[in-house]
Amino acid sequence: MAKKKTIRTIPQQRAPMREQDPRERVKNFAEVTCGFRLEDALKESERCLLCPEQPCVDGCPVGIDIPGFIRKISAKDFRGAYDVLTDTNLLPAICGRVCPQESQCEGVCVVGDTLEPVAIGRLERWVGDNAIAEGWVNIPYIEPAGFKIGIVGSGPAGVACAADMAKAGCDVTVYEAFHQAGGVLRYGIPDFRLPNEVIDAEIRNLSKLGVKFECNTLVGRLFTIEQMIDEMGFDAVFIGTGAGYPTMLGIPGDSLNGVLSANELLTRCNLMRAKEFPDYDTPLPLGRRVAVIGAGNTAMDAMRVCLRLGAEQVYCIYRRSRTECPARAEEVHHAEEEGVEFHWLTNPVAVLDDGKGGVRGMRCIRMELGEPDESGRRRPVPVAGSEHDFETDLVVFAIGTNANPIMGQTSTLKLNKRGYIEADANLGTSVAGVFAGGDIVTGAATVIEAMGAGRKAARSMQAYLGIRDTGLPYLTDGRGGSGKLFGIDLRERNFARIRVAATAKP
Repeated sequence: MAKKKTIRTIPQQRAPMREQDPRERVKNFAEVTCGFRLEDALKESERCLLCPEQPCVDGCPVGIDIPGFIRKISAKDFRGAYDVLTDTNLLPAICGRVCPQESQCEGVCVVGDTLEPVAIGRLERWVGDNAIAEGWVNIPYIEPAGFKIGIVGSGPAGVACAADMAKAGCDVTVYEAFHQAGGVLRYGIPDFRLPNEVIDAEIRNLSKLGVKFECNTLVGRLFTIEQMIDEMGFDAVFIGTGAGYPTMLGIPGDSLNGVLSANELLTRCNLMRAKEFPDYDTPLPLGRRVAVIGAGNTAMDAMRVCLRLGAEQVYCIYRRSRTECPARAEEVHHAEEEGVEFHWLTNPVAVLDDGKGGVRGMRCIRMELGEPDESGRRRPVPVAGSEHDFETDLVVFAIGTNANPIMGQTSTLKLNKRGYIEADANLGTSVAGVFAGGDIVTGAATVIEAMGAGRKAARSMQAYLGIRDTGLPYLTDGRGGSGKLFGIDLRERNFARIRVAATAKP
């Protein structure tokens, strides 16, 4: 019997993660972090106490059996670790890279009460990368259920829902507006954080489950949600389109040439390959001095992309202090290493015209922190008389996103006052058979939270269609066999859906 581990007997320091040198990586789009080696993964796995309370599992939006997969790594059963992970998360190589583990699973790790928490995300990434390298994939036996499912959006919510519905025996088609699948994973996250080959590998695994991807298909323009149900024969539909409609400040000069959103910048660079100009002829304004407004992960991505595209100087303009900065600490650290200049407690009030319709600078005002607002962060308050001009020739807004209005304009779906789709506790919408989840319902969230919503919607869709959730125990009513037919609980019976064809009157 293995000796019980304690906080004193485990390795006291996290296994280090190798990285590209900042002076070199700022010149390329190769991945910054190099991942664990075998010895690193084995050492880090020994830091997990395998505690019975398992707060890390509760901290994970999809409930990954974190001690279970780490135990397998320790036992050198790496394929077993992958099997445990993919019971609940089909994208371990992606989530291990981009999920904010520090505020989720690692944030509640018991080891973190005394030492640095176990590097759960790095271990997850290591297993996912091993799976890609070795060609591992889990394809269960699937009994056809006879239902046709439509998924709108191929981002994390859509692919999670698609996978669970495919495993339930449904014929699943995913519609993607862009020319490549992956959603925000593809267009919103640069290669130096999430390489395209990792996304491609995870999407291929979904295709092996039988999921079909239809790209260049803008639902709401080519056909509507109602048409999917009424005319195209889908028994249920899930909407996971995310919230990629950019927010601008609405200040004077924000329509000048040389002002754009971070979403546009990243989409042009990542998905449309503007970074490989002239091999790809995608236009992208290049600035010598770039100011990025905002300090979330998208802002960090935009700033670091601009450096790699050749900007001489990149500035982060944020109206709060570093303490309130919403980006992951690792991303801020990497941006600082690469030379981004941070201007905390600074807020733009106007973009200045160069007289030719372009940008010559930005007028800003100093801020100070007052009482906390509804977000719990201290509210920024302008400092009187602190206005000053700031030289820049490209301004990028990274201050959040909204729901794309296409769905609301072309369907009868009920929306909330902010334009997001209203969904009930089971993620059902106002249209029968249509479910929605992820950013299009909640607003901007994390990749793993979107995946959790996609899986929750899949369970609700299965219940709506009468497909039994094989992950749940059989129902019992405690009445000694009453309420059963041929030994099967009456509530376990399935049903067949029928469509009534309209006939002409004689």
